[in-house]
Amino acid sequence: MKTPFLKVIHPGAMTLVQDLGRPGYLKYGLPPSGCADEISFRAGNALVGNQAGCAGLEMTVQGGKFQLLADTLLAITGADMKPRINGHPCPMWQSFLTRAGDILEFSFARSGCRSYLSVSGGIEVSLIMGSRATYLTARIGGLEGRPLQPGDILCRESGGGEEGKCFPPQFIPEFKETQELRVVLGPQDDHFTESGLKTFLSEEYTVTPQSNRMGYRLQGPPIETVKKGIISDAIALGAVQVSGEGQPIVLLWDRQTTGGYPKIGVVVKPDIWKLAQAKPGDKFRFRKVELEEARSLYRNYVHFLLILENLVK
Repeated sequence: MKTPFLKVIHPGAMTLVQDLGRPGYLKYGLPPSGCADEISFRAGNALVGNQAGCAGLEMTVQGGKFQLLADTLLAITGADMKPRINGHPCPMWQSFLTRAGDILEFSFARSGCRSYLSVSGGIEVSLIMGSRATYLTARIGGLEGRPLQPGDILCRESGGGEEGKCFPPQFIPEFKETQELRVVLGPQDDHFTESGLKTFLSEEYTVTPQSNRMGYRLQGPPIETVKKGIISDAIALGAVQVSGEGQPIVLLWDRQTTGGYPKIGVVVKPDIWKLAQAKPGDKFRFRKVELEEARSLYRNYVHFLLILENLVK
């Protein structure tokens, strides 16, 4: 049964309904979209007793202000946006009960970039190709394919869950202003000079304001190329294109499906959350890993996601 539970007073800078995305449509030109920080998103659902793919809210840089319309079990994970209930601080990384009439308010992120609001039962919006994820470019999913607006009312499904469930502090991701991204070189690393590869793997790159869910544009020492273009080919999550100016662009959840810039490497899936939580001005360094190490990192990451719900106590 659908229950109206949340009214938007102020939506924040960019608040979207997201789930784990809609895989399987890249060949039709449609990226998977979905939550940016999978660890924080899954942790929130686990805290409120949901299946991993239940829809929640993703807030970017600045959170919103909401009125609760029904008693609801919630959890907040990801970036710390100083959440408050009726003016009083409320917990993060644990489940808590709210009452009809309560005002839930967020501010600017003081660590990280994206915060997640999970609700017991999950947010109920129409399924589009098997997912409730918002993809802004095509205006599909979520609430009419757009960010939340003042006056919007969200519904939730019936759910279970218990108040006071906590996510272990030792497993909470640490949101730093400088992070390392592990990359597998290729598929066009032969399009770069030896000096260019050395620059890529030794210098520091800064997140620019021109970064979004499609990709993160970084700024730093130019990466020297031998060939500046390729015949367009497929783009994987985390692919690092190098622009004509020699600057890296990491392609992400709402990326285009093909591209013509050479790709110097691909960020391993276990490090994608670091990009999700990076704000303009934050910095990255790239470290090369071999394919077998990348496979091992991925296996460990998938195992962690599978046991994540069992960590909640």
